[in-house]
Amino acid sequence: MSSSQPQQRRAASSSSSSSSSSPSSPSSSSSSPARGGDKPRKQILDPRPSSSVVLLSPTNEVLLLHRVKSSSTFASAHVFPGGNLDAFHDGDVPPVGDPARHQDGPAYRLGAVRECFEETGILLAKKDGALIELPVDQRDDMRKKVHANEVNFVDWVKSLGGEPDTAGLVPFTRWITPVGGPPKRFTTQMYVYMLPISRTKVPSEMFIPTADGGVEHTAAQFAPATAWLERARAGSLIVFPPQYFLLHMLSRFLTGGTASLEEGPLHFTAQRKKLRAFLRRVPTADTDEGRAHPTAAIPWADKVMCPHHFKIRESDGRVVLGLDKPGPELEGSQRAGDWERVMLVKFGPGGARDVEVRLRADVLKEERAAEAGQNAKL
Repeated sequence: MSSSQPQQRRAASSSSSSSSSSPSSPSSSSSSPARGGDKPRKQILDPRPSSSVVLLSPTNEVLLLHRVKSSSTFASAHVFPGGNLDAFHDGDVPPVGDPARHQDGPAYRLGAVRECFEETGILLAKKDGALIELPVDQRDDMRKKVHANEVNFVDWVKSLGGEPDTAGLVPFTRWITPVGGPPKRFTTQMYVYMLPISRTKVPSEMFIPTADGGVEHTAAQFAPATAWLERARAGSLIVFPPQYFLLHMLSRFLTGGTASLEEGPLHFTAQRKKLRAFLRRVPTADTDEGRAHPTAAIPWADKVMCPHHFKIRESDGRVVLGLDKPGPELEGSQRAGDWERVMLVKFGPGGARDVEVRLRADVLKEERAAEAGQNAKL
């Protein structure tokens, strides 16, 4: 790719103010004209390709960005770094109808590394086997230029003698926005990236507005996965279902620090070893019932989640979201998500609240018990 390519307009994304390689457009197979007295079918917008990074600090804390109230998507929420793919930086983006559009690939990986740099100043690129560290002034200047498409990201990294560390990204589910939900749809590849435990510096300047000048984000902060979940449960911040689900799964392994400085590196290395084993494990389910379901044979790297409503709980009004279906774009394929777990969430003007990850069997058992109790009263 050459930095002499024409600049492209930046568009709002799933978790940043970055660009899309092409505008969101109706899928050619998603709508049809009305016939006779039939009502016209609602158009289904094709989901925009995007990437997101679950970035772990040297002490296994997770980075989240706080989006502004006026943000075009995920307003006021805390999200992982990420955004839409951009052909100017990321290379060929798979077109609509290409199976690669919903699979991990080079464009998704480059987009994840680029967006992470734009939004946090952390450059996931290596030179001579180590991550490149830049002076603050140079780093922030290039964040703005890359964000504005004034400089090609890959060409710039190569000019430093480095390469984007796309191999360090570990795929961890894909999420496709359901139809009839938010006004914009995305097909988002999620990755985990683990900063070296030996690294002693992360940019303190992340606590100022990011490269977009504060248009979409106000701050970025590392904190334990358990701490983010506790704050979400307490209602002090908004975390949408995809972010909550991944934080929940990570919290099973990233269980906190240690009081011993000497044991620190070994402690955090052991956590990462367990996490890596989990991400590679098949079957992915924990229960006998879950392991018997076909989705348990799909590795976490290949799972596709398109949350769908299948029940509203009378006890608390929360929606039960299934995570097993991959969405209309992949209907009829072998792609699928996680049948064993569901999410409970209450949607309102302020976004997603009271989010929780539960075993499907437990939730349905509770609902049957509640229904039996209601019938007994009648």
